[in-house]
Amino acid sequence: MSNVIVITSGKGGTGKTSLTAGVGSCLAALGKQVLCIDMDVGLRNLDLSLGLSDRALMDFTDVLCGRCTLERAAVPHPVVHGLNLLTAPVTLPRQPLSRAAMQELLRQARERYDFILMDSPAGLGEGFRLACCGADRAVVVSTTDPAALRDAQRTVTLLRGGLSRIHLVVNRVQPKLLRQLHTTIDDAMDTAGLPLLGIVPEDPQVLLCATREQPLILYASRGAATAYLNIARRLLGQRVPLMRIR
Repeated sequence: MSNVIVITSGKGGTGKTSLTAGVGSCLAALGKQVLCIDMDVGLRNLDLSLGLSDRALMDFTDVLCGRCTLERAAVPHPVVHGLNLLTAPVTLPRQPLSRAAMQELLRQARERYDFILMDSPAGLGEGFRLACCGADRAVVVSTTDPAALRDAQRTVTLLRGGLSRIHLVVNRVQPKLLRQLHTTIDDAMDTAGLPLLGIVPEDPQVLLCATREQPLILYASRGAATAYLNIARRLLGQRVPLMRIR
């Protein structure tokens, strides 16, 4: 049975795009057919994190408007078998995008892929609602700073109107900073009001690989790469201990 997962956050800078790319790559490496959809119209970056910026020619609005089929628009990764990208347009469309058309796109995607990961735009506007309209579950990505956690709370309030399965990923964790702030991951969970799906450490390799347009799992086997793999395994129903971050 296919899973449509919206990956979202209340604000920018939490690292949800790198998380989408990392977890999507790991799911594909574990033998699943994966479609990553960049929903951030006008500000797309998922193609960079996946190393597919020179291959993605058609975008999801081409499929919604009937200019292209999903099969033609989705770009397969040349190295990570099973990993595919449906990118976002670089400019805003003239007409509002139809939620019914988005739901039809996802219906077609469910027939071809085991996991559809939707990288929602930051904020709680129409792009967020479009990304959520056909999702089965949500992953809210937050850092440990108070502003990010407060925005995560607002996001959860909106998500609970239509989704029952919502989890938290605490991203870009810096243990030294946590100690200075006298806070813990448990505090972050309590503030967001969500069960924890994973913890991802701050890792310079994430930015380095995105800058080089290379999937992280092809060049790293520790740090954030390990955290992404653990999250992917949990999404598959496996019991994996939480990563210890020192």
